[in-house]
Amino acid sequence: MTPAFVVQITTPKNFLLNGLWFGPKKPKQVLIWIHGLTSSMFSMHSVVQSLVNKNTAVVVFNNRGHDSVSKLKSTRGISYEAGSAHERFTDCVDDIQGAIDFVRKTGVKRIFLAGHSTGCQKAVYWASKKGAGVKGIVLLAPVSDYAGALKRHGAAKLSRIASYARKLVKSGKPNEFIPASLWPEELNDAQRFLSLYTPDSSEEIFTYIDPNKKPRALQKVKLPILVLWAQEDEFADRPASEATAWFEKHLKPSDTVLTVAGVGHGFKGGEGRVAKVVAEFMKER
Repeated sequence: MTPAFVVQITTPKNFLLNGLWFGPKKPKQVLIWIHGLTSSMFSMHSVVQSLVNKNTAVVVFNNRGHDSVSKLKSTRGISYEAGSAHERFTDCVDDIQGAIDFVRKTGVKRIFLAGHSTGCQKAVYWASKKGAGVKGIVLLAPVSDYAGALKRHGAAKLSRIASYARKLVKSGKPNEFIPASLWPEELNDAQRFLSLYTPDSSEEIFTYIDPNKKPRALQKVKLPILVLWAQEDEFADRPASEATAWFEKHLKPSDTVLTVAGVGHGFKGGEGRVAKVVAEFMKER
């Protein structure tokens, strides 16, 4: 059991996000953890706890895409529909900036971001738009949701559902759910389905499904990047060697891409190895 402090983050656009601060109150550095799709600040704790030490605190928080359906509150007390089913991907910039601003106010200057799964897309998107005040970014299991869905369901099915979703958006119903009869995999409204599972959306950051497409958001990032790919990732559409080769091709020469052997998407059994590599990455920045 690892003790934690409860924190509340106010974003630049005045939304309230709940979080936990693991580790020392006055650390030398802080790693901000960005959870993945339908997840929350309570996920991946075995990895999170392995990253905490006497000099390093980890802040986990519920971004507005936590769980499938949730409520988002503003500082004015107004509630909004949120959760991964309703999330607008581009709002991640506000969420992440809020977490960074919160940590800065504690006096810590060495701040890093760590995204897991879809949290990787969010970390990269934030960095492509902002980037200031962070020393580096860790991407754990940065799989493309679109590529994974193509492998599981095929292009024809995704295209058919995307057409249905576009009709909802065009008729002024972007937040109407895609029927479970069409898409039983997870709950998504129309705009969110298009964000996750179409090739030209802002959320399709890791474009390895199309060898001719440049990952423009990824290539805009000037910060140091560490990629950790899970060798047995159950959500990946290709072998680890092919995925890591794509990242090596498109990242900066100074960035690092590694495969964590023998682990799945959640890195279970590899927590210690992850912590060691991340600690070294942070030390060098």
